Amino acid sequence: MTTTACTSASTAATFPSFASYVRARGPVLLRAARSLSSNPNDAEDLLQTALTKTYVAWERIEDHRALDGYVRRALINTRTSQWRKRKVEEFACDELPEPDPVPAPDPAELQGLRDAMWRAIMRLPPRQRAMVVLRYYEDLSEAQTAEVMEVSIGTVKSAVSRALAKLRDDPELAVLGLSRIAA
Repeated sequence: MTTTACTSASTAATFPSFASYVRARGPVLLRAARSLSSNPNDAEDLLQTALTKTYVAWERIEDHRALDGYVRRALINTRTSQWRKRKVEEFACDELPEPDPVPAPDPAELQGLRDAMWRAIMRLPPRQRAMVVLRYYEDLSEAQTAEVMEVSIGTVKSAVSRALAKLRDDPELAVLGLSRIAA
């Protein structure tokens, strides 16, 4: 179903009685719309939508003496449709629902974890250790690490992969629960 929209002032001249009706009864209809909506801006939008529906049906309305009833019914139906289409409900509350703050980790415990990780890295062979440090501590890419180490990118990938496997199997990290982090 296609409806034509009012695009210019000349269209209002086609139905001069519609334009005169809106001028004469607009304030009364706006009061009716405000009784249906608590927000004045929403009431104006509601009235505009109802008047648009009335304009589209203007030729089909037989009794122009009952226009107020027609527009009021359009207001009510439009408001009901808006109410039914509402998907998100908002509730006013005194406090915003905030998640419980996550307690900050103990700095001494974090230092202990860092020390255990560093001891495990120091147990790696020198070449693997250098590649892990460059990749994860210095945050270099595989290509940059290969350039610094003067090896191919594939060598960096395989050496880092073997080093991470050794770190996952490290008994000291397993006791601390860090073997899962390296996985």
